[in-house]
Amino acid sequence: MVHRSLYIAAYDISDPRRLRQAHRELKAYACGGQKSLFECFLTAGERRRLLASMQALIQPEDRFLIVRLDPRPEIIALGRAVAPSDPPFFYVE
Repeated sequence: MVHRSLYIAAYDISDPRRLRQAHRELKAYACGGQKSLFECFLTAGERRRLLASMQALIQPEDRFLIVRLDPRPEIIALGRAVAPSDPPFFYVE
């Protein structure tokens, strides 16, 4: 079975065209998120591909951050938030 880890990916991109491209790219990997912050369950290979595609997209004035979340603590969701979970299947294109 393939091991997936939960990551939070965020970007701050100044150009509207690159911003749309980054949004599309990250949305392809995301299981949840808002505007410029996404929850992504990624394998090591998917993480490398995402980093490579974002590196090709962003310019020096832009920012991109991806952080692996520690799987040990309990996840607490407040308000309308939904605790992240690994779905029973993933679509792979």
